[in-house]
Amino acid sequence: MNGTGSPAAGWRGPLLLGVRHHGPGSARAVRAALDAARPAAVLIEGPPEGDALLPLAADPGMRPPVALLAHAADDPGRAALWPLAAFSPEWVAIRWAQEQEVPVPVRFIDLPAAHTLAAQTDTDTDPDAAESVRPDPLAVLAGTAGYDDPERWWEDVVEHRGAVREDPLAAFEALGEAMGALREAYGDGGHARDLVREAYMRQRMRAARREFGDAYAVVCGAWHVPALRAKTTAAADKALLTGLPKVKVETTWVPWTHRRLARAGGYGAGITSPGWYAHLFAARDRPVERWLTKVAGLLREEDRQVSPAHVIEAVRLAGTLAAVRGRPVAGLTETLEAVRAVMCDGSDIPLALVEDRLVVGDVLGEIPDGAPVVPLQRDLTRQQRSLRLKAEAQERELELDLRKDTDAAKSLLLHRLRLLGIDWGTPAASRGSTGTFRETWRLRWEPELSVRVAEAGIWGTTVVAAATAKAEADAAGAAELGEVTALAERCLLAGLSEALPAVLRALADRAALDTDVARLAKALPALARSLRYGDVRGTDASALGTVAGGLAERICVALPPACAAGLDGDAAAELRGHVDGVHGAIGLLEAGGLRERWAAVLRALAGRDTVPGVIRGRAARLLLDDGQLPAQETARLMGLALSPAASPADAAGWIDGFAGGGGTLLVHDERLLGLIDAWLAGVPEQAFTDVLPLLRRTFGAYEAGVKRSLGELVRRGPSAKPAPSQAPEGFALTLDPTRADAVLPVLRLLLPAP
Repeated sequence: MNGTGSPAAGWRGPLLLGVRHHGPGSARAVRAALDAARPAAVLIEGPPEGDALLPLAADPGMRPPVALLAHAADDPGRAALWPLAAFSPEWVAIRWAQEQEVPVPVRFIDLPAAHTLAAQTDTDTDPDAAESVRPDPLAVLAGTAGYDDPERWWEDVVEHRGAVREDPLAAFEALGEAMGALREAYGDGGHARDLVREAYMRQRMRAARREFGDAYAVVCGAWHVPALRAKTTAAADKALLTGLPKVKVETTWVPWTHRRLARAGGYGAGITSPGWYAHLFAARDRPVERWLTKVAGLLREEDRQVSPAHVIEAVRLAGTLAAVRGRPVAGLTETLEAVRAVMCDGSDIPLALVEDRLVVGDVLGEIPDGAPVVPLQRDLTRQQRSLRLKAEAQERELELDLRKDTDAAKSLLLHRLRLLGIDWGTPAASRGSTGTFRETWRLRWEPELSVRVAEAGIWGTTVVAAATAKAEADAAGAAELGEVTALAERCLLAGLSEALPAVLRALADRAALDTDVARLAKALPALARSLRYGDVRGTDASALGTVAGGLAERICVALPPACAAGLDGDAAAELRGHVDGVHGAIGLLEAGGLRERWAAVLRALAGRDTVPGVIRGRAARLLLDDGQLPAQETARLMGLALSPAASPADAAGWIDGFAGGGGTLLVHDERLLGLIDAWLAGVPEQAFTDVLPLLRRTFGAYEAGVKRSLGELVRRGPSAKPAPSQAPEGFALTLDPTRADAVLPVLRLLLPAP
């Protein structure tokens, strides 16, 4: 029968089908009602700007969940989304109209996005924020029916109905009457803008009546049904719509995910269990049995012992729980309780995996190539395909070897997207290697990134052009030196050679004007890393070397006076961190004589009494590690710092600076350990209480093996000479030839033969 066949007996339009957004029971009921009524047109709650995109819903490349995206043409960041899943009643109505032998006209009738987006710019806050919060219609109806859980009531009344009743329109009539009672009690429910939306819907319904008579159907949220039935005049509705602000908008389809349909994801019309609802909609029969089979498969993939017997027993338990609670069939609550008891041994940990992967899920929709997109999105899609870098909703790790051309291209793309604010990938610590030729990324495509792509389209039509323009603009607008140095590093990581000149000019200008040694010291490590990345990636970063060398020279001159300027404890600790950063950065720079000048600065800091103890101790440790400070001189500096004339707080700071970060040195140099032990034993009781937190922080950070060895050395006394049998493991007085020879085969593998 075609889409314009005879309607069901007794039906007089318009047919108002009030639904719950993303409810599979509503979706099935909508299809049954449309099959019975055979309307001449279908009107759906949604922005009319999407009408031109509706034919794409029939494209084989369109796979929900998807969302209709509308954004302001001059400001893509101002956007709104209308998500649709395969089990959304609106999507089912669209597909029903398109699948008829003679396709039925289908149109959106909600307030245009041009008005919705314009209203977002009129005020910084929600215009309805001062009004009362809208009541949850499901909660009110569930409470009236004696349920304390709205989701459980909805499942029992709608989702678990085995078959659509003989009269497929009866359920909609009953729900419409219930919503009418609620609207009488609560009015607009605290959202005055709903009155404007409903006025526009009524206008579109009048236009449909002129074209199709009363033989049309409306699919909308059940809350709106009483308002659409109300007897109002066209003049009254027009008055509500007069003077609404308006902006030019652009629309497209974008992929969506089940996770973003979840209420926990912040979606106002969201549901608690999109994965479960998708299963209920797709399962033709025995939904609980099929669901528990999926659960068993997931748990087996995680190496849990789940057999068919577990599935059978879980089905029985879920059915028994439903019977005890007086439910028609087992719902999600009973099913999950059965899974916990039978398949998870009562543990919530594997159950959390089931809830994450199956109850919510990471299904990512797809849109056809013919969907309108901004040029930047088209270029991004082309690169994703050429690099075989598929966008997926589930988080995954990507290991890259930058010595390979394809991996290097993937790295450039991800870094460029991050510079544009499109955080598809997040850098993570590489496993098994700390070399600069390896990168690890965590990838996860979120639906909101489609909005970010549209927003970034103002910078260019390709990813590289947009990232270059964005970097140049950021460099011009940077307020601090650290922002520019970080930007220079990101440009090198992203291979934006055309943006580097503008970034370097901004860097040189700000470095010349900045006199704060802390900001200079904070900027230098990023420049040094940029030079290293430039070497690895084959990028010409020679100009950075000149800027970094000049910055290091200024730090060498300004640091000693800054450290002797009466710093408090917090400022001294911050400056100590900068000293570490500068020390590491200078080790990466190749400027002639720079390392020698830096060593002279450290010696000056280590020997100057006016410098805070934490900085003096750190300078001494850095010199010792680099072989620039003899052991006797180290012991002399420690003896001076820990002498009775020094304040306990300053001495504790010196120990923190010198010994912080690792205690292996104290294990192997008992003379230094003896000095610390003697000082600690002589600290007065009151002063000891004051310095204890700092000392605990210093020594508490050591590895367990180091702390155990230090404890053994202190217990027997640093100056005592233990018998070989009493020495702690690894610290005997003489070499063990057998243990030493055991390492030779490994050394032969690591070192080339002479």
